[in-house]
Amino acid sequence: MAAQDETAGVKTSDDGVRRISPRQTGMIGRLQAVIESATAQKVIAGLIALNAVTLGLETSERAMAVAGDVLMALDRTLLLIFTAEILVKLVVYRTRIHKDPWNIFDILVIGIAWMPATGNLSVLRALRILRVLRLISAVPSMRRVVTALLRAIPGMGSIVALLALVYYVFSVMATKLFGAAFPEWFGTIGASAYSLFQIMTLESWSMGIVRPVMEIFPFAWAFFVPFILVTSFTVLNLFIGIIVDAMQSQHQSEADEVAAAEDRARAADSERLFQELRALRREVAELKRDRTD
Repeated sequence: MAAQDETAGVKTSDDGVRRISPRQTGMIGRLQAVIESATAQKVIAGLIALNAVTLGLETSERAMAVAGDVLMALDRTLLLIFTAEILVKLVVYRTRIHKDPWNIFDILVIGIAWMPATGNLSVLRALRILRVLRLISAVPSMRRVVTALLRAIPGMGSIVALLALVYYVFSVMATKLFGAAFPEWFGTIGASAYSLFQIMTLESWSMGIVRPVMEIFPFAWAFFVPFILVTSFTVLNLFIGIIVDAMQSQHQSEADEVAAAEDRARAADSERLFQELRALRREVAELKRDRTD
């Protein structure tokens, strides 16, 4: 059975392999069978993990001094393998390759890796680590998590707007209340917003900001405590709730799709069984007629 992915035309089988189109024939069909096999997906995931290790070792001066040439050669070899995988997908899927957004993601990551990392583009050398993100597209469980996060984005819009409104109101209030005494923290709305963000994350908020403010404004706690309660313990928990709900909804939709596929399979088996029974009854009836004749 196969579960329908969120992108039309892309199906994910029970082994986690995505298929953009039905199985083709000839040489293209054999290539499709290879790249869609569970073994190939596991090999690619393993190579991506190996590439992550080599890219990490390249940041070590000691490792580069001992095996720098080997690491660079291995990195180039892995890049060639990933490029060959993308080319095979282009040959197999052709104009259908865009139906799976993960393929577009893979093409962009590999394309960045091939860009020259010299001169003003030397920063692109650091972007080679983006190849490690291909593990997301190679591992089905990671794809499901990212898909759930993307589905949760629309529901987060109203919460982001609410949080921005709360930040603006409290930033204006903090600037008017504490800006004159603490211009570095609350001198402008921008500075107040940054200080309030630090307070929301609970990073050195008490001894670093609030207690020094309370030495001059003893009742400042009446401002900061409600802000922490509203942001850290209420609004941010809404984000977690939406993400969890999105993941549960996706899991339920996948389970429903699998159950529907199983029902269709059982219905097809029952229909075949009924057809065989009807054929058997016809044969028995013909045998009876032959005996009576």
